[in-house]
Amino acid sequence: MSLKPPPARGRHRALAAGCSLALAGTALSLTGGGAVQAASADIVISQVYGGGGNSGSPYTHDFVELYNRGTGPVSVTGWTVQYASATGSSWTRTTLSGTIAPGAYYLVQQAAGTGSGSALPAADATGSTAMSATTGKVALVTGGTALTCSTGCASRSGVKDFVGYGSSASSSETSPTATLSATTAAVRAAGGATDTDNNAADFSASAPTPRNSSHSGGGGGGGGTRIRDVQGARHVSALAGKSVTDVPGVVTAVGAAGFWMQDAAPDSDPATSEGIYVHAGSAPGVSVADSVKVSGTVTEYRSGGSASTSLTLTEITSPAVTVLASGAALPAATVVGSGGRVPPGAVIDDDATGDVETSGTFQPATDGIDFWESLEGMRVRIDGAAVVGPRSSYGEVPVVPQGSGTRSARGGIVVQSGDHNPERVILDDVLAPTPTVDVGDTLTGSTVGVLDYGYGNFKLLPTATPSVTRGGITAETTAAPSADQLSAATFNVENLDPSDPQATFDALARTIVNNLKAPDLVALEEIQDNSGPTDDGTVAADRTMAKLTAAISAAGGPGYSYRQINPANNQDGGQTGGNIRQVFLYRTDRGLAFTDRPGATATTATSVTGTGGVPALTYSPGRVDPSNSAFSGSRKPLAGEFTWKGKPVFVIANHFNSKGGDDPLFGRKQPPTRSSETQRHAQAAAVDAFVDRILAVDANARVIVLGDINDFEFSRTADILTAGGSLVDLPRTLPAAERYTYVYEGNSQVLDHILISPSLASTAYAYDIVHVNSEFAVQMSDHDPQVVRIPLP
Repeated sequence: MSLKPPPARGRHRALAAGCSLALAGTALSLTGGGAVQAASADIVISQVYGGGGNSGSPYTHDFVELYNRGTGPVSVTGWTVQYASATGSSWTRTTLSGTIAPGAYYLVQQAAGTGSGSALPAADATGSTAMSATTGKVALVTGGTALTCSTGCASRSGVKDFVGYGSSASSSETSPTATLSATTAAVRAAGGATDTDNNAADFSASAPTPRNSSHSGGGGGGGGTRIRDVQGARHVSALAGKSVTDVPGVVTAVGAAGFWMQDAAPDSDPATSEGIYVHAGSAPGVSVADSVKVSGTVTEYRSGGSASTSLTLTEITSPAVTVLASGAALPAATVVGSGGRVPPGAVIDDDATGDVETSGTFQPATDGIDFWESLEGMRVRIDGAAVVGPRSSYGEVPVVPQGSGTRSARGGIVVQSGDHNPERVILDDVLAPTPTVDVGDTLTGSTVGVLDYGYGNFKLLPTATPSVTRGGITAETTAAPSADQLSAATFNVENLDPSDPQATFDALARTIVNNLKAPDLVALEEIQDNSGPTDDGTVAADRTMAKLTAAISAAGGPGYSYRQINPANNQDGGQTGGNIRQVFLYRTDRGLAFTDRPGATATTATSVTGTGGVPALTYSPGRVDPSNSAFSGSRKPLAGEFTWKGKPVFVIANHFNSKGGDDPLFGRKQPPTRSSETQRHAQAAAVDAFVDRILAVDANARVIVLGDINDFEFSRTADILTAGGSLVDLPRTLPAAERYTYVYEGNSQVLDHILISPSLASTAYAYDIVHVNSEFAVQMSDHDPQVVRIPLP
């Protein structure tokens, strides 16, 4: 059985953490009007705060902050910042001097109140204007003459930028901002970069964060600890375990035990996330669009426990939350894909040496694991997200941005050597239901959510259920074999036992009869014993096979016989008590016959003999090297000798050790440790040696090795099986975009193989992976079968 992911429910945990809320905001009003001028190409007012020194104020002084959103330096010498009351026409002036560099700020300090608070950062200009904490007007004027207007001020000569704040402001750009308070400032979006000449749209009421000319790039440290300071350009916060105070943000999503918030004034560094999860331990008592400040402890939470190989998620725990205002504008979602930040196309990580959290270089532009980490906790948007894996029973949907990777003709994204598709992200249903989808579907429009992490994967948690445009894939059907073609298939039927619903047996039967065209031979994997997962010592599987062969006949198929070896109880891995094994399912009405040489048991090894250049098996069916430690706790290969129209054909059915226990692709261990492949390498060596013994007797012997190899076509396991040219691996013969039999976490990949000896490979064979399961939300098994038709006249 192949590895299944654990449920990704990191956000549903309940830690013993407290959450206190202080409600200190006023209702927001977005009414008002005024004249509109052309948006400033460079200097804008980026922040207005009139509550300095008031009761509860975080700062002693009022201030106005400017920002250069242009590409070149701008001299402001001789300019003035002017203030008037909400409805007044008498303006006070503060004269400016100096130059503002592109992407830099300029802090204008105004009058102090009588209360307490922190000092502002060093001001670039100082005035004595006492501004209203709630409503007023501020103008940036390119000269020294005082304005005299009360209305229509934004379009007056010399006015470079204008802000009317509070609902009663008589003049503004289009509409005034929300009414402010002692604890909120009017903060321009995107760190000052947004200017649509609509004060209501461009500004939000958020915690004041004054920045002077020593800070640039849309944000900085002028206002204390920010989310980006907590996150840093790294996987583990430099502040982990420390307390932080009054970290500002806007609530972007609310979960059962906490909420996500994002800085409304980001900097220009894409490597430092502007979002974070605040874990309260219970319903957090905040709402989306609340402007808040949070104090608490920076914590690194590792899903699965401290010994897990998952990355940690940076959080603020034991929070004290102050709601400053409601109805704030949500920070813009970062577009991932065309037109936004494009994830790396091949590399997950290429510089860490063991633990990515403590080694390597943080490179979001080139390493996928760092790219997604740099967005942790933030609002993310993917337009026209392409579905590359079916919705799982956990509500997970793997998607990629349009234009990603090597895509299959049916819409998946294919694993290749050196490319495990770092573009992938998993949608999860923590905040909103996810739709039932198949590979090839597209999520219509924009999928927006917050970026989370848990159990080895980055997760995008949509805040609304996406709409779906169906891709319309259907189950494939292979061609029927001709009279002289031997048709051989392999099919992992996923823990089939008699207690499974009749509908499962019927679906498998229809697939074998209709989609695979009733092959002469089917190597089945994961046939369980008669009692299934009940651990009662049963090892026989005759009831399982009787139910399957009856369903095939009922579906209009031929009469099938089977051969297998009962395993020793609980010695072959898989589900405890299930005793999975491989089975030869074959029909005899077209020329195939089984050569019985009975007597083998679970521990009996079949071997190769040869007389006159004709190889034969000592036991048929028999097991290949069952006492070899390579097969300890794993399925032993099943060998059988057949004849096709009188000519011998040797078949070995396999189910190698699963990938269970390997490190996740987006885990802390980089490169991931694939501990399971050591056993597969030894298993491949044992099978290859057995094939070599057949070919040593007759170099032209007809040999088919097939089954669930549980490894990629480019793997060392496949290299061992094909060493010396004894076998040709048929998945390797397909174009890259067609190489997949399984879809795991959105990665279309080869796990199942058919390999054939040189004499068979020299024929005009036809090989087909028949996609009927792995791409669909509704499955009868998690693997796709495959079939080869070999002309043997």
